[in-house]
Amino acid sequence: MKVFKFGGASVKSAEAVKNVAEIIQLYPNDKIAVIVSAMGKTTNTLEKLNRSIYYNSGNQNEILEEIKSYHSDIYKSLFPNSTDFSMEIKEIFNELGALLSTHNEFSFDHLYDQVVSKGEMLSTHIINEYLYSIGSKSIWKDIRDCIKTNHQHREGKVNWTLTESLIENEFKDLFLTNDIVLSQGFIAQSPNGFTTTLGREGSDYTASILAYCLNANNLTIWKDVPGVLNADPKWFDNTVKLDKLSYQDAIELAYYGASVIHPKTIQPLQQKSIPLHVKSFLNPSQDGTIIGQGSYDTLVPSFIFKMDQVIISIASKDFSFIAEDYLHQIFGTFADFGLKINLMQNSAISFLICVNNDKEKLEEVINRLNKKFKVEVEEGLELITIRYYDAATIERVSKNKDVILQQKGKRTIQLVVKDLGKGITI
Repeated sequence: MKVFKFGGASVKSAEAVKNVAEIIQLYPNDKIAVIVSAMGKTTNTLEKLNRSIYYNSGNQNEILEEIKSYHSDIYKSLFPNSTDFSMEIKEIFNELGALLSTHNEFSFDHLYDQVVSKGEMLSTHIINEYLYSIGSKSIWKDIRDCIKTNHQHREGKVNWTLTESLIENEFKDLFLTNDIVLSQGFIAQSPNGFTTTLGREGSDYTASILAYCLNANNLTIWKDVPGVLNADPKWFDNTVKLDKLSYQDAIELAYYGASVIHPKTIQPLQQKSIPLHVKSFLNPSQDGTIIGQGSYDTLVPSFIFKMDQVIISIASKDFSFIAEDYLHQIFGTFADFGLKINLMQNSAISFLICVNNDKEKLEEVINRLNKKFKVEVEEGLELITIRYYDAATIERVSKNKDVILQQKGKRTIQLVVKDLGKGITI
């Protein structure tokens, strides 16, 4: 039993879908659970549609047509003799169309899950239809039948007991007559039957949940890079592929923001010692990176860059200490609005917190904190994390930078910096 996960880049076009099918066909003797993300940048477009619906901005139909057109081009290329979508895909677009007038009915996060989840539903129907058309013994499965969460939207917490039971029973039955079970990443279902999601880029986590519940031999995440690199090529020259990683280093890198792996992916795999392979869908015969049990003396320094960061400086208005009761209020505010803290540091009378520049959540957090504290905000910053750092790597990333905040541990250092001459205080 294997579990494969394909992200949006791997299914962004008709040719890409055909390539995914060819990769799956390299494993004719295996039962494979396949998890697929939305096609290309569809999630981004659906997020834009959700904002348009919620704020009733008036361009909802235009955005919906953009999504239809993109999927239609892929569909026609895969099925040149078809004149229209299949009934299953038409129904998804009908459901999406029905959501265009619901801006007053749901909270933003609730509506988000109902809208954005359609990307995975569309991609998996299209891909499964193609697999079936070329003779693969594949069946489509709605993952919401199996992965159950609490009522929280956009970051649903998995009910592991129920989820494990459902996956074991339903996937076991499907594999009796099929070699491939194709399902969706990122999405799940609340106790009252509404769609929830597992957090942005949560398809890796979905695949990890499946691997855990199915006692898979391994999980493979197929990417557009040759494996786990020591830095994102978008920000860093001369990257190095890491041939192997321990679970601990992988989860540390994911926690600090390495985009190649979702932060929640590792823990379920580690519990059952299930190896994780990160391989290239462009060169599937290459070894990639293997993550599992094992240790090593050191590792090539790994760099993680988070752009568009904000430092929030919080101080007491009466010059009193930032003690436990104040920290309780501060952390509670961030938790209430779901704004993740990337780095923090405190002194006697102030507390510095680095976060992503999520403008909607940031505004709500600052408004509440301003009632009890003196709050200052600095934007236009960058958070750099180096795992297995040395003096040379620190010098390399801090060149021509003003270091605003630094935290150093035995293996990891984090720097909040801004380009000299940049940064806006509000």
